[in-house]
Amino acid sequence: MASFSWTEEDVLRCCGSKRFSKELASASPFRDLHHAIQSAREIWFNKIDVAGWFEAFAARQAIGATSPSVSEWCKEEQSAGMVTATGTTLRELEEWNIRYKDKFGFVFLICASGRSTPETLAELKKRYLNRPLVELEIAAKEEMKIIELCLARLLESDARSNNSVINLRVSSSTTVGDRLGIIGAHLVASPQASSSKLPAISGSSSRPRPPITTHILDVARGTPASGMDVHLEMWKGTTQQPSFLNRESTEWVLLGSSTTNADGHSGQLMGIVDHITPGLYRMSFDTGKYAPAGFFPYVSIVFHVREDQTSEHFHVPLLQSPFSFSTYRGS
Repeated sequence: MASFSWTEEDVLRCCGSKRFSKELASASPFRDLHHAIQSAREIWFNKIDVAGWFEAFAARQAIGATSPSVSEWCKEEQSAGMVTATGTTLRELEEWNIRYKDKFGFVFLICASGRSTPETLAELKKRYLNRPLVELEIAAKEEMKIIELCLARLLESDARSNNSVINLRVSSSTTVGDRLGIIGAHLVASPQASSSKLPAISGSSSRPRPPITTHILDVARGTPASGMDVHLEMWKGTTQQPSFLNRESTEWVLLGSSTTNADGHSGQLMGIVDHITPGLYRMSFDTGKYAPAGFFPYVSIVFHVREDQTSEHFHVPLLQSPFSFSTYRGS
């Protein structure tokens, strides 16, 4: 199968971040769509800073708006669910878009393919209640979903223009444009399109990243926490799990270590596998080294991966300051 390359101008049709476009174009050539999307995700989440995210957000039109967006493909994606919208619903959506942008400073982003207008409006209202840092992460993930759809359409368009066969890893009975949704971090069919039997993009692992990830935000400074050491361990003791009193047991086995980059993201802490081993995991952060004057010398977060969760993704972020910290399970 032939490989392919994209220019910065090509990628800019899919994402308004100039640095992202330059980085992805530089990562060419790609073996197939799966390779291209894996590269795009790595760049978006590990190399693009918050300013780059905002630049991309600014290039998007608001849901339900009719002004130009990055490209007609992306505009089609964002407006797909608006076809049957009533005037009343559109007016309410417009009002909530204004509220959202006033609160967070950027337009409401959602991969709208396969969603009705009421569903989109309900999600907007729900996310409006989020804290800014939480909503920023969600918006970045939704932007990546939109980028993935646009890249798929870009490749399909290139294949048609060149009258050549490119490995899209899509069955002959369907096209990339038929993919109506993105769930989690994978390209899949939306529930509304389940009857299409669209195949997932294949590869050595269906995951684009390790099953356990983290990033750290310094809420005292309002910036990502770069240069913090992170360790991931798994409980391998003779008991099912350590008790509260022996939580510092040597039966914790180190899986991987990393130091956060300028965007607060850690490197890979474990291998990329389809199914994670169920059990107890511990992620530890060297907050004392990062902020010597702080109250906490280190922070350890212990969490449980259950038997029915082995194919799920566990994002365990840390929001920290010298005298407090919090966490949550991300996606």
